[in-house]
Amino acid sequence: MPRSGFAAKGKRRSRNAYPWRVLTAVLAWSFIGAQPAALLAQPSSPRAGSAPALRFFFAGNGHLELEHAHFEERLHIRYRNADGSYDSAACEQVDRFFRSRNDGRTQPIPLRLVELLGYLQSRYRARPMVLLSGYRSPEFNEQLGAQGQAVALASLHTQGLAADIALPGMDLRKLWLRLRAEQIGGVGFYQRQRFLHVDVGPPRFWEETTSRVTENLSAGNARIFARTDFDRYRSLNGSRITLHSVTALPVRIAPTVSADTPQGLLTAEIVPLNAAIVLDQGCWVIREPAPRYEFEVRGVEPRAEIAKGDRFPLRLKTCEPRVERTPAEVWTNAVELF
Repeated sequence: MPRSGFAAKGKRRSRNAYPWRVLTAVLAWSFIGAQPAALLAQPSSPRAGSAPALRFFFAGNGHLELEHAHFEERLHIRYRNADGSYDSAACEQVDRFFRSRNDGRTQPIPLRLVELLGYLQSRYRARPMVLLSGYRSPEFNEQLGAQGQAVALASLHTQGLAADIALPGMDLRKLWLRLRAEQIGGVGFYQRQRFLHVDVGPPRFWEETTSRVTENLSAGNARIFARTDFDRYRSLNGSRITLHSVTALPVRIAPTVSADTPQGLLTAEIVPLNAAIVLDQGCWVIREPAPRYEFEVRGVEPRAEIAKGDRFPLRLKTCEPRVERTPAEVWTNAVELF
């Protein structure tokens, strides 16, 4: 299917074709330029003449253009350098652009989401791409719920993992169906408001009438999941795993991570990067709320038997006693060695 097939056909755009907030963003821009910066991630140098390996399965061309529906701002950055590393100053601009609308609070937006938006833009020529909602502070999320808006109490927006985007001129239903098939993560189609929700959580899909956001489906850790800092690694040693959608404490995590690979069982140690996570009776225990629940992978065994190109998720196990609906296992996204 050609990319141009996602443009809406037979419709002439009028002044009232899109919400006023989108029109405001399109008509009144304040440019935010990319600045030179130190590198966030520095993979090993590629062979001469070879392209650097992409670190995510869904990755753009390293450039991202966004318009903001509320702040009358425009973001135009190069977030990935030619050697495959990431520009920290550009990523800080993304954090600010995604700031919570009511209080200006920011949250580090993961590279995974930045690359996903870049993928949509480069793969499907999704321009203009208008950000309707990025990060929401928990207080702002509660405020929206109190106003009667359909927001989830444990929304991935409050973790900086989601974006609501308008794509004027594109056939949103067709794009939604395509993204569903690709299993990019969470993707919701809101036909009446004319936008897509995209997130980097587990693959799932919904429409406005099937979203079930008012049911608090994440309560009691029912939807806890994990994400690695990248998808593709030269070595899993030093990789990082972050827990998301933690809605009930304490959470007890076994000190090892494992994976079922085509070559057999892989095991490794995990060490918390949060001082508040303590070892108790053989398990890492999270007792207090924190901005991030992050672990580092160490001592991967067996080291030499993981074939390049194999993809597999990592499995963390929780320890008893488990509170409320905490699952026995928590899974990451698939990872791959290159």
